[in-house]
Amino acid sequence: MILHSNIIGKGKPFIILHGFLGMGDNWKTLGKQFAELDYEVHLVDQRNHGRSFHAEDFDYELMAEDLKAYCEHHGIKQCVLLGHSMGGKTAMLFSALYPELVEKLLVADISPRYYPVHHDAILKGLSQLNFSELKSRGDADDSLSNYVEDPSTRMFLLKNLYWVEKGKLGLRVNLDVLQDNVSEVGEALPIHAIFDKPTLFLRGDRSEYIGDSDEDIIHRHFPNSDIKTISNAGHWLHAENPDEFYKSVVTFLKD
Repeated sequence: MILHSNIIGKGKPFIILHGFLGMGDNWKTLGKQFAELDYEVHLVDQRNHGRSFHAEDFDYELMAEDLKAYCEHHGIKQCVLLGHSMGGKTAMLFSALYPELVEKLLVADISPRYYPVHHDAILKGLSQLNFSELKSRGDADDSLSNYVEDPSTRMFLLKNLYWVEKGKLGLRVNLDVLQDNVSEVGEALPIHAIFDKPTLFLRGDRSEYIGDSDEDIIHRHFPNSDIKTISNAGHWLHAENPDEFYKSVVTFLKD
């Protein structure tokens, strides 16, 4: 099975991988901007997310293999690869396993280290959505607000809603499998995984995902890497400060 994607523009392949509970469409605005620079932008849905296939198994090794199959299917010999959060972990592992397929790597707000499970409230809130009673996105937002206080986080999560049929909402994510395997999302990059081509780590200045203590492990796995801090941004740095994020990416790609 091949991952679903939205492909924008023509030119050098530029693959973007979303984070946990996200989808490729989260990157559509930036994707269009990158496409204007003569890139063929692939906004990919990872397994159990968006419009891609659902599967019982879920870990980074499988997601890296999914991306390898995707590249073979689309005839991609080499690409620029950008991943955010969970997508960043997939991108790191893929680059270490298949360095010949990656010209440059960008990782948004995630380190190679282990992260403890911290999505409990979000997953519980999504699992409590009663689709036999919900009649609108507003109803779903009201229900989810009991578990997720931040409105912007709820808006991001509720992009997973879709009309299964007239009058009946559902979620695109494979929630049961993601709940059962949520610990996989925080797994560290294997100790032997190294990628020595140009790499840029981008972190939000209000995010705690990449701290100063992460610099050693980043440079150990990615010896040819730099770390750039995006101002006025948390974990969703590409959405919170898209202009600075875009400029930082473009500067790196031009170097």
